[in-house]
Amino acid sequence: MSQFGRRDEALFDRRRLLRGLATGAAATLLGGRASRATGARTRQALNEQNPRLDFIPGADSAAPPIDPMSASQPLLSAATAQATERAVGQYEAIVGRGGWPRIPPGDTLQLGMQHPNVVVLRQRLLDGGDLIGGNDGADVFTSEIEAAVRRFEIRHGFAVGGQVREPVLSALNISAQVRLAQLRANLSRLRALGGLVAPRTVTCNIAAAEVEAVEGDTVVARYTAVVGKPDRPSPELQSKIFQVNFNPYWTVPTSIVRHDLMPKMLVEPDYLSKNHIRVLDGRGREIFAQHIDWASERPLGYRLRQDPGDFNSLGAVRINFHNPHQVYMHDTPLKTLFDDEFRFDSSGCVRVQNIRALAEWLLSPVPGWSPSGIDQVIKAGDRKDAPVAPAVPLCWAYVTAWATADGVVQFRDDIYSRDGVGAYATRT
Repeated sequence: MSQFGRRDEALFDRRRLLRGLATGAAATLLGGRASRATGARTRQALNEQNPRLDFIPGADSAAPPIDPMSASQPLLSAATAQATERAVGQYEAIVGRGGWPRIPPGDTLQLGMQHPNVVVLRQRLLDGGDLIGGNDGADVFTSEIEAAVRRFEIRHGFAVGGQVREPVLSALNISAQVRLAQLRANLSRLRALGGLVAPRTVTCNIAAAEVEAVEGDTVVARYTAVVGKPDRPSPELQSKIFQVNFNPYWTVPTSIVRHDLMPKMLVEPDYLSKNHIRVLDGRGREIFAQHIDWASERPLGYRLRQDPGDFNSLGAVRINFHNPHQVYMHDTPLKTLFDDEFRFDSSGCVRVQNIRALAEWLLSPVPGWSPSGIDQVIKAGDRKDAPVAPAVPLCWAYVTAWATADGVVQFRDDIYSRDGVGAYATRT
């Protein structure tokens, strides 16, 4: 919900996916003759650099490419539930065959490496369907294996690099039995939520930290999101979006006052003033923060409100819907959070990348709210509300495993431990 408590971690740029599609290893994600020619050039170049590398002739055996940006099938749809049901059968067969091997820990595996773990990696990718063909025991990380790793990364929500780094290795080593259990648990959720049918809907998949704008049975836009931390999870809910606020105030929730601001004020007494947060009593009168005992419960009796501005934790846009959790969808001044690979950083609300475009879509049927008009309101900086009419149905769902009509099976970490599969490695 707020910017407080941000983790200082290296950011993984999801836009690398788009750049990666055009790299020399694009043989992995492009089809047909161009793919094979590019793969041959990659092998030739690597052999010239290191003649000892023995690339496998005719091994262009990556599974068909995935373009996650073009899929138009909504998450909450009968088609997704049916595809997930088929995926359950596929994974039952994988488990029946004994699952897949566990890859030993070791160095990061990447294109051109010769390593015994590549033999196991090849078999794992074959068993999971990301690589097709056979396994002749070769221990060289070829362009075809890189293609399969990229496919695996896309299906599991990673930034795409084609290397088996530690988080990817952890995901590869989650057993087929656990993945099957995830599919079964999420199939029940998808069936239960399949009735969300309306001309226009908005869906947030909390587990994937992604928002969909849906018209009929087609996704017209997807937005990267930041959702609740494991200890402050975003709730599963169904509601209707009824209002968009521009240049909003932010009234700090009691949980953030208690857990974040009160401790902060004890060590940094000017923190509120530096962040343009005012303390108001029950009549709306401002109270000087220096007159309050921040080590007591007294601050919880006041209303803390942040002024509008580019520093505001809600950014320039907030999307409102009725719910008992005091959560909403909003902008943020911390745009770099959207580049993070692990986007569980809020206190329950959902931050939406490019939320202005989502607001334009929500208000497109409302007279007087053109894109240029919205730009003018935001630029002016004045607090202003816009009704969403008719109200747009909204669903925040928690789906960690699903499949699409083309047979691609997606998995995400069970970050809130709701799948009933027990503890297992995640990228946390």
